[in-house]
Amino acid sequence: MIVVEDVHKTYRGGGNGEVAAVQGVSFRCEPGRVFALLGPNGSGKTTLLRIISTLMKADFGTVEVAGQNVREQGAEVRKHLGFLTGTAGLHEKLSPLESLEFFGRLQGIKGKLLTERISALTEQFELGEFLKRPSGRLSMGQKQRVMIARTLIHDPGVVVFDEATTGLDVLAAKALTDLIRHCREEGKTVLFSTHIMGEVSMLADDVTIFHHGKQVYLGTFEDLKSQQVESTLEDEFVRLLTSEEVADA
Repeated sequence: MIVVEDVHKTYRGGGNGEVAAVQGVSFRCEPGRVFALLGPNGSGKTTLLRIISTLMKADFGTVEVAGQNVREQGAEVRKHLGFLTGTAGLHEKLSPLESLEFFGRLQGIKGKLLTERISALTEQFELGEFLKRPSGRLSMGQKQRVMIARTLIHDPGVVVFDEATTGLDVLAAKALTDLIRHCREEGKTVLFSTHIMGEVSMLADDVTIFHHGKQVYLGTFEDLKSQQVESTLEDEFVRLLTSEEVADA
């Protein structure tokens, strides 16, 4: 489970002065459900996911992952959490096998258990053909499969995806959406961010919509559909964002 309570994060300094990236955000992600953070680029989604994943500290508020406080128990949180982002690449000189071994050991997995985890992930994501090939020689789709396997090497109960389908071809994007469904079926807590309403329609049980760091909507996806005013969900998304801009004016 992920519990986010009244989280704030402001970036200070630089030419733009203060930027309030996350403003008073609260929600809960439950096991066996998929929670979507939906919002345009620059809305604060990535900042919030980095806070949840212990990569950044909030100014105010609390976040718990699997019952552990991300600020005070970061090492314990990382044992339970897998984080996949489209910007985290592979070391080009390392093979997929070497990457999986390295990240497995970082998670304290060794010996027979590590071998078994790599073998299972190799089969699940069809890595065998290029398992020992330098990652710099892999296609984008192949790299993505390795990064997914790396995220899951320690079999985390909580999985976070940050705009993970960005730049992927159709087949690679489908493989990722299939993985999200599989994680839900296994009872994992799944949180993913996107700016694409179609991904939310396919995957999400629960949704929060972000704009300028604020929550414009929080609820189930079914409730979002039942309450929509516009004829399509895409137009409803734009309407909610526009309403927030008018309220701020």
